[in-house]
Amino acid sequence: MSKLSLTPNGAGTGTYTLASPNNNASHTLTLPVATGTLLTTTGDGSGLTGIGGSAQTVDVFTSSGTYTKPAGLVAVKVTVVGGGGGGGFLNNTAQNNGGGGGGAAAMNYFMSRPADGNTILTFTVGHAITMAMGKTKLKIEDMAPIARGTNDPQILMVNCKTTPYKTPESFLAGMKKGDKISFGGTHTGTIDHITAYLWAKKTGQKMPKYIPFKGGGELATQVVAGSVDVGILNLSEAGAPIEAGDLCPLIILGKRLMATKFGDSSR
Repeated sequence: MSKLSLTPNGAGTGTYTLASPNNNASHTLTLPVATGTLLTTTGDGSGLTGIGGSAQTVDVFTSSGTYTKPAGLVAVKVTVVGGGGGGGFLNNTAQNNGGGGGGAAAMNYFMSRPADGNTILTFTVGHAITMAMGKTKLKIEDMAPIARGTNDPQILMVNCKTTPYKTPESFLAGMKKGDKISFGGTHTGTIDHITAYLWAKKTGQKMPKYIPFKGGGELATQVVAGSVDVGILNLSEAGAPIEAGDLCPLIILGKRLMATKFGDSSR
């Protein structure tokens, strides 16, 4: 039989208590193998409960990254802990930060780490805008780029069934003629907002009507619903309505065409 050893961490001063629950049922707590770590979601450990009163087994991801969801669970929350090169906001404590900060918290944490190559930040246009707005201490010269993970250009998309612009050429002609066209994007002051301004400037027009939405999914839905004429979207945000024939990509704001399962997009 294996021995159970409780080893304190010299850096900590808290007290951890392993106590039996106040019920008559028997519970088995199976600890992970050496590569796993057991965490609680609350200070009193109440976050670790059995499923339907049965024994609870704590499992870890395998070396291939797979995980078997215990029977009876509806959803599994995964928290990344420790170092690693995932590129997110990681440290040695579980993080439960909400979205909407434009990466400011991640960038400020990145700045607090030593320049030893062991901290990796995934940097996107959202981070760049946050930096330009002065919401972080991080500057371009503080980073050393090592890899480009994605190429997801902005695409101007319209409602396939109701738009008067059936081709990129007709859309461009309408813009240059000064047609009243509304553009939708995610939030204000973002890359979508800037895209609407630069596209209008490129066609010799003033800033068009811009309608901000909370996210790409909502924006795609509202273009289909007719609330806005043109959606400034990424392909990853609009795959389903494109496949359903509801959204049509007209203009890709990139140097090359995109070969996708939907066919080559326009330029």
